[in-house]
Amino acid sequence: MATRSNPGANLGRTVTHRLHVLQKLTDRVSQQAYLEKTGMPLGEGRCLAAVGAFSPLSVGDLAAHANLDKGQASRAAQALLDQGLVSKEASAIDGRGVVLSLTPEGVQVWRRLMKVIRDRNDEIVACLTPDEREVLDALLDRLVEHARAALGESQ
Repeated sequence: MATRSNPGANLGRTVTHRLHVLQKLTDRVSQQAYLEKTGMPLGEGRCLAAVGAFSPLSVGDLAAHANLDKGQASRAAQALLDQGLVSKEASAIDGRGVVLSLTPEGVQVWRRLMKVIRDRNDEIVACLTPDEREVLDALLDRLVEHARAALGESQ
């Protein structure tokens, strides 16, 4: 119980704490699903999903789209290259940079992965009514937009 001497006792009721808990819990279940259905760890799966959805991508753009830091994205991209799921070409925009795209095998794995992602999203919101899902979707969009605006970012 929160008191004047212990104002942090309500930490568990803060939006940031609950979002973080939800993210960690859903990541644990997603990690299992990614491994079972695609043989791919969560970080690599997020990167493959991003390359499939937004390619061609630089490693920096991949990090942003996969919500990973640049080092994590670089390691995952290398693993995907080593598995033959993505290809790397010189960037037409930045002569020193490279861009990543799916290979034909990568497209096949990406399609399986997107089904896992859709199924996971359905499982996460299964406890909500269709109307609640719509409201949650709109609220999440507003919260993301608000957070980006606070950082001076745009999408």
